[in-house]
Amino acid sequence: MVFRGTVTDAPDFDPSADAEALYNAMKGFGSDKEAILDLITSKSNAQRQEVIAAYKSSFGKDLIEDLKYELTGKFERLIVSLMRTPAYHDAKEIHDALKGAGTNERCLIEVLASRNNNQIHEMVAAYKDAYGSDIEEDVIADTSGHFKKMLVVLLQGTRDESGVVDGDLVEQDAQDLYAAGEEQWGTDEAKFIMILGNRSVTHLRMVFDAYEKLTELSIEDSIKNELSGDFETLMLAVVQCIRSVPMFFAKRLYKSMKGLGTADNTLIRIMICRSEIDMLDIRECFRLRYEKSLYNMIKDDTSGEYKRTLLNLCGGDDDLAGEFFPEAAQIAYKMWELSSMTKVQLRPTVRPASNFDPAADAQALRKAMKGFGTDEDAIIDIVAQRSNAQRQEIRQTFKSLLGRDLMKDLKSELSKNLERLIIGLMLTPAEFDAKMMRKAMEGAGTDEHSLIEILVTRSNEEIQAMNEAYQNGYKKSLEEAIQSDTSGHFCRILVSLVQGAREEGPADMERANADAQELADACNADSDDMEMKFMSILCTRSFPHLRKVFQEFVKCSNKDIEQIIKKEMSGDVKNAFHAIVRSVKNQPSYFADRLYKAMKGLGTDDRALIRIMVSRCEIDLFNIRKEFKDTHDASLHEFIQGDTSGDYRKTLLMLCGGED
Repeated sequence: MVFRGTVTDAPDFDPSADAEALYNAMKGFGSDKEAILDLITSKSNAQRQEVIAAYKSSFGKDLIEDLKYELTGKFERLIVSLMRTPAYHDAKEIHDALKGAGTNERCLIEVLASRNNNQIHEMVAAYKDAYGSDIEEDVIADTSGHFKKMLVVLLQGTRDESGVVDGDLVEQDAQDLYAAGEEQWGTDEAKFIMILGNRSVTHLRMVFDAYEKLTELSIEDSIKNELSGDFETLMLAVVQCIRSVPMFFAKRLYKSMKGLGTADNTLIRIMICRSEIDMLDIRECFRLRYEKSLYNMIKDDTSGEYKRTLLNLCGGDDDLAGEFFPEAAQIAYKMWELSSMTKVQLRPTVRPASNFDPAADAQALRKAMKGFGTDEDAIIDIVAQRSNAQRQEIRQTFKSLLGRDLMKDLKSELSKNLERLIIGLMLTPAEFDAKMMRKAMEGAGTDEHSLIEILVTRSNEEIQAMNEAYQNGYKKSLEEAIQSDTSGHFCRILVSLVQGAREEGPADMERANADAQELADACNADSDDMEMKFMSILCTRSFPHLRKVFQEFVKCSNKDIEQIIKKEMSGDVKNAFHAIVRSVKNQPSYFADRLYKAMKGLGTDDRALIRIMVSRCEIDLFNIRKEFKDTHDASLHEFIQGDTSGDYRKTLLMLCGGED
């Protein structure tokens, strides 16, 4: 195994001299923290063990106890953890995750999904030695169901590491996984556990490819469809580690630092346990996925000696301009290949109501609004539980039966966000999109993000219907409105998209290679030419074709298309191209990200929240929910619950349709 760590054995190592330097750094009043952190992070773990031994024989004291006494807080936790051997460190993490009230499932999942057989065996032995109990028994006592079974399988450390792959068994496993999940009602979890818990990494990578050919679904999508809760999270982690351990840790590190507050235990654990193994690859994957270096993220998110120690372990700032390491280029290529091979099964959260009776619904709505006061619950229960087509029938019936305009009645009875949300649901999708475009452009400023989101994610048919609705509603063309409200290349991009003339159909391989080469060449042109070339390809080719183009682009340029856009472009043009790339890669994930941004931090962007919930609930809101959970470690339901209130919240949660 090639180690690509940032911490290696220090040359000219003298454990006695280091022990003495640490003793001097801690004696007297106050301690020299800089000296301690520089000395400890510049030695490998094996060397630190020698320093501990030398410290005891020179001074008759326990170095770890002295460090605990002298240091405090997160810095102490980090330095003391660095002094433990990897096996004892893992054992302590598992022990801490199990003890006390509540179990830290995320920690169990991260450690057990990512370690190889040898690391597992050493951890099991260290646990027995340190705590006098059996790790397997403790895990069994603290977990349940299929989640428990899979953890026990992983604790055996018996994954095949022979490297021998049997082609027939690959096909058989892919068939068995399909039969255990997608093909039947209910899921045969035992099959998933047996195959994902025991087969070799090389074998499983081939199984995942075979599974995609067989089902047109990625194994991840199947797991999200078939499993739930901690068991789902664990199986996804195992799959991610099979595909790429460094990418798995890059994602965990990002989650530990984004948003409010830092999950310091996760950050400390990963920085320590990977610093001598694959930190260089993790840094590269981090940069590939999040367009900023791990170094800068740590720098922005931590402080003091704690920060300095973490940055020493990180080992360097990857300037965005750099080429990929081979490992990351391969992962980027594979990511695009995966997204071009799989057909995502889009799943709505709102479906047509059965036994639908428009006349009864119209009467019930009238009753809810008649007289003094309004029965909001009755309105919400009807509107949020009918499909859009059914709501249009109710609108029509309301007029024919009662001679009244339902929209006017609703507007006069409801107010604020609830009114906006209910009216949004009552409009046809085209009317709603047209209204959202109008709102994004009226008044003083322009909401460019909304314009981008709508035009990038709608199909040709949806864009044409929106153009018609805009013309009918506002007596001017949407294209003219865009031209009077935006300018320059950004305006051209939007005008190109509003034509609703994107090519449709599968990728053309020969043309994809040519397109990729043209984009790669354009990266060396001046920014005007580059933007025009990007527009001519990104705004016109079909999504399946663009997936292939972006995949081949990695080969032509050794860079990822997202990074080039982030680095070479700016402002609205950058945001528009970036949105296209994100949508091509994984549209539900793009929407999940937009929802997260609408609710995180102070204040809620209600317009964005309403726009996405209304426009996606009958298309792919279920997929968006799954992506949200996967990326943000919290469910969309929890976010809405914590960020909104009253009847508005109640309606949004009905559209959301589940807690995940």
